[in-house]
Amino acid sequence: MVRFADVYKSYDNGTKALKGIDLRIDDGEFVFLVGPSGSGKSTVVKLITAEVRPTDGKMLVNGFNFSNLRTSQIPRLRRTLGVVFQDFRLIENMTVYENVAFAMRVIGEGSKRIRERVPIMLELVGLSHKAKRYPRELSGGEQQRVSIARALVNNPRIIIADEPTGNLDPTRSREIMGLLKKINELGTTIIAVTHESAIVNSFAKRVIALDGGKIVHDGSGGYYQV
Repeated sequence: MVRFADVYKSYDNGTKALKGIDLRIDDGEFVFLVGPSGSGKSTVVKLITAEVRPTDGKMLVNGFNFSNLRTSQIPRLRRTLGVVFQDFRLIENMTVYENVAFAMRVIGEGSKRIRERVPIMLELVGLSHKAKRYPRELSGGEQQRVSIARALVNNPRIIIADEPTGNLDPTRSREIMGLLKKINELGTTIIAVTHESAIVNSFAKRVIALDGGKIVHDGSGGYYQV
């Protein structure tokens, strides 16, 4: 669950990235966040993940109130989030299994839980048969599936997919978005940041469009030109 109430964000260089936006994303939603370069999309993501703090306004993310969010609470907040990046960000000298397991180890999960959980995630993304392969042995689409499994393995409430198809061809892009749709149907909230109109318009999902730091469109299932 995400709530922005009259949120502003200005950076030290004078850039006014967000200009009083109101936003509500409920548990279980699938939302596309779109807009041109410089529209404020990346700032919304950075705010949700507490990489930056709002200049003004109120925020609530998965029960964490940013008005009194302590630095020591940020790791707990981030455990409720999973992030999928355009460039995959896999560890090259680790196998597929080890990449996914690593996300559990860094939060202190035990070996028994890792052995139980990782195979389930690899099966979900269709990569059980490549658990022992290394990233360099995988296609781009397969690498992105590994990154999705890694984002999911700690059972986050929200997956933020930041340009998840940016490095993929149209066929692999549709496969990745179909996988995110499946994950959403299992109950995880999806926030997909993209500039690809074809992807957005092939899914009948809510579209939130930003331009100039403001929300200029918020609608479900309709066409919106990114």
